[in-house]
Amino acid sequence: MNRFISSDAESRGYLLEDFRLFHLKESRAQRFDYHYHEFDKVVVFLSGQVTYTVEGRAYFLSPGDLLLVPHHHIHQPDIGGATYERYILWLDPAFLEEKGLSVCFDQARETGFHILRTGDILSARLMSLLSQLEQAGRDTEFGHRLLAETLCLQFLIALNRGNQTNLALTDSHTFRSDPKIEEILAYINANLHQNLTIQSLAGRFYLSASWLMHRFKEVTGCTLHQYILQKRLIQAASLIRSGTPVMTAAAKSGFSDYSTFLRAFRNAYRCSPKEFREK
Repeated sequence: MNRFISSDAESRGYLLEDFRLFHLKESRAQRFDYHYHEFDKVVVFLSGQVTYTVEGRAYFLSPGDLLLVPHHHIHQPDIGGATYERYILWLDPAFLEEKGLSVCFDQARETGFHILRTGDILSARLMSLLSQLEQAGRDTEFGHRLLAETLCLQFLIALNRGNQTNLALTDSHTFRSDPKIEEILAYINANLHQNLTIQSLAGRFYLSASWLMHRFKEVTGCTLHQYILQKRLIQAASLIRSGTPVMTAAAKSGFSDYSTFLRAFRNAYRCSPKEFREK
C-alpha cells in the first residue's frame, strides 16, 4: 500500500501504509512527553521555536532544518510560544529498506547525530517536493497514488544525497549533549539483559545515584527507570516479532519477573505478547 494523508491534526497513532505526510501548525507553547515510534520519521522545520531531544541530545532547529528520527529512538519536542509549523513524514522501515533508501536513518542511528542542514538549492528542492507531495495527497485523478509514491521517492533520494554533505555537522550551536549521559545511554542499549539499577549504573560510572537520576531526567526528558523499561520493551517486542518465544524474549531483554514484563507489555502495546505476535 502506498496511501498517504495530509492533515492539520496532531500526528499520533500507527503507520499502516508505506508513508504518510502531515503539514502541521501550532500557535501555543507545548512540551510533549518523550515517546518513540515503530516507523522512521522526518521532521522538516518551517517556522517557530522548538528544541527537539532525540536519545539524550538536544537539537535547536532553524527554518529548513530536517530532523531524522529512526524507529525506536526516544524523542521529545519542546515547543516555544511562536507559531510552530513543520512537515512530518512517517516512513515504513521495510519500505525504505526495499527501496535502498534507509541510509540516512542508518547513519543517524550509528552516529547519534539526527539533524540535517542542506544548502539553499537542495533545501528549495526538498520543500518543492514536499509541497507537490502534499498536493498529490489531495488528488483523486488518474495515477494519483503512483504520483505520490514517485514524489516521495524523489524526496528520499534527495534527502540521502544531502545527508552526505551535512552542513549542521560543523555548527556546534546546533545541538547540546552531555558526553557522560551519552556514554551511559550507549551502555544501557548494549546491555539491556544486564542488571541496570540506578545503584549499579552510578557505581559503574563513578557517579552519585542522586546526581545520575537528576541529570539523566534533565538531559533525556525521562527518568532512568522509564528509559530502561521502554528500551527493554522495544527489544522484547522485536524478538517476539521475529519468532522468539515470549518468555525467552522477556528474559533476553532483562525482565527477571514474567508478571512484571506482561503488565508492562500490555500497558505499552495495549495487547498481550501473544496477540502482538499474531498481529
